[in-house]
Amino acid sequence: MQIAIDGPASSGKSTISKKIANMRGLLYLDTGAMYRVVTLAALQHKIDPSDEESVKQLLSQIKIHFETSDNGQLVFLNGENVTDTIRGNQVTNNVSAIAAQKLVREEMVKRQRDIAANHSIIMDGRDIGTVVLPDADLKVFLIATAEERANRRFKENQLRGIETDYRQLLEEIKHRDYLDSTRKESPLKKADDAIELDSTPLTIDQVVDTIVKWIDESNN
Repeated sequence: MQIAIDGPASSGKSTISKKIANMRGLLYLDTGAMYRVVTLAALQHKIDPSDEESVKQLLSQIKIHFETSDNGQLVFLNGENVTDTIRGNQVTNNVSAIAAQKLVREEMVKRQRDIAANHSIIMDGRDIGTVVLPDADLKVFLIATAEERANRRFKENQLRGIETDYRQLLEEIKHRDYLDSTRKESPLKKADDAIELDSTPLTIDQVVDTIVKWIDESNN
């Protein structure tokens, strides 16, 4: 089974996908984390995220893998645990530039499809239903207002000890929405056969229950 969860930044995709993966015994793949890892690697190598040629040369040196722990999924860059580092403001503010690059997307999509080919999987991102898993058994397009998403990310950063200004965060999220929706390569958009779900007024559990119901219906 393949399940695609798409939507804008901080719409709750990762949190919800992880819960569903645990409930249904699916492999969870956070595709957004993969682009964040590439962004972090570029920053560590003092590469301008908009320098496509330099980023291209860096890709072959980047090994990404995920591990499951008692504290959730861990993300590794060349063997180093970067789970928290990739959620910092510097990576967040530069990831859209990396994710917009054709060669980066082609490489990440290839890696994502290779993983999906051997597992029952739930994958979240911006282009899962439209590009990565166009034949997914279930496609969900998860949305929420920019204000609600900024509030969620603000609370998440507080828990992680990341100093954040709410107003600035709101503007950054709106800017990311614009960049993600207007980029040339695999822009954020709802697949024709995806079900749209507005999570603004819903709790995490309500969203999870709704999607699990759709999963069960798709299996019948």
